[in-house]
Amino acid sequence: MDDTRRDLLTREDWVAAVLARYEQPLVQYAYRIVHDVELARDVVQDTFLQLCRANRAKIEGQLGAWLYTVCRNRALTVRRKESRMTNLADKDVAVAPDDASAAAVQDETSRRVLAVLAKLPLEQQEAFRLKFQDDLNYREISRVMNVSLGKVSALMKDALNALRMELKSELNPARETKS
Repeated sequence: MDDTRRDLLTREDWVAAVLARYEQPLVQYAYRIVHDVELARDVVQDTFLQLCRANRAKIEGQLGAWLYTVCRNRALTVRRKESRMTNLADKDVAVAPDDASAAAVQDETSRRVLAVLAKLPLEQQEAFRLKFQDDLNYREISRVMNVSLGKVSALMKDALNALRMELKSELNPARETKS
């Protein structure tokens, strides 16, 4: 009985550590899909409920990718359900970022990058954000988006090229008019 209790406490500590590390990034990720803070929090709560039920040994080596995959799938389901029930496309709700994120978003360069990023195809946006905002590697992005590593590489290459070209023309408009 003591071993069972110790395993439960260890599992509780593990879940608490995972929650502390991933909750805010997952809420931000889910928000980018569902465009509603409360729905994003619900999605993340469902994600952590699945974590509590999951076999720790099977997911521990790929925890980040597993969490983002579960979160993405749940968020897409919620978005489909919400779009059927009401049309919220015009409603814009801002996520309250933490202090470090707020400082980065305030920066002019960050705003320009985000504006250019918003013009990219959704798949490129998602790959780019998973890489640079959520700090996932290509293999994890591949699992989350359910695409091949080659597809992730191509998405990142296209996104970076588009960003480079757009920002280059913004920073040096004279160069583009000469071409």
